[in-house]
Amino acid sequence: MHSRKIEAYKRELKLSRKQREILVGLMMGDAHMETQNRGRTYRLKIEQSERHAAYVDHLYELFKDWVLTPPRRKDAVSRGHKSVNVAFQTVSHGSFRFYAHQFYREGRKQVPKLIHRWLTPLNLAYWYMDDGSIKSRESKGVILNTHAFYRSEVERLVNALASLFELEAKPRKQKEGYQIYISGHSYERFMDLVESHVIESMRYKLPSPRRTELPKE
Repeated sequence: MHSRKIEAYKRELKLSRKQREILVGLMMGDAHMETQNRGRTYRLKIEQSERHAAYVDHLYELFKDWVLTPPRRKDAVSRGHKSVNVAFQTVSHGSFRFYAHQFYREGRKQVPKLIHRWLTPLNLAYWYMDDGSIKSRESKGVILNTHAFYRSEVERLVNALASLFELEAKPRKQKEGYQIYISGHSYERFMDLVESHVIESMRYKLPSPRRTELPKE
């Protein structure tokens, strides 16, 4: 597509309410934004391991109007290990500027002070699919990886999860930083919030159902 046509096309783009809501969850996870014109416009960049290719394809379908090139595979190196990731990026657009300014400060991703106004069950589910996991197969507790954030920001998120969703959560210190641990005591509440929004390929991340009957002798 020629540059004039691209610019004309971009002028017609507008984020839907659902896209804006999901975008908050993605920014809490692994997604990031970058600018090439000193903050006038930004583009959203999505990248996950090849294992999560179906999830990346799902996100591509959600933001397809904003993307010129479908997801592609690319070589990646992390801590000396080679792997293959799947990635795509949107066009640069002023509609992303608000989110970039909220989630970045001085080049570092941060937790917005108004995050408690924006968290919903839908974007919690995308945050979890993007960067969450079960604590273990034996536990009903789940983890949200928040290593990039300062402890004060993680505590802000913990407070928001408690006040908005009544989830029993706490920070957990790791070598890389802090995680959020949502207790198994909140299992039913967490599942009620996110289960219907988790796509099939990511359901392995959900804790197993609680036993409803006593085991047979």
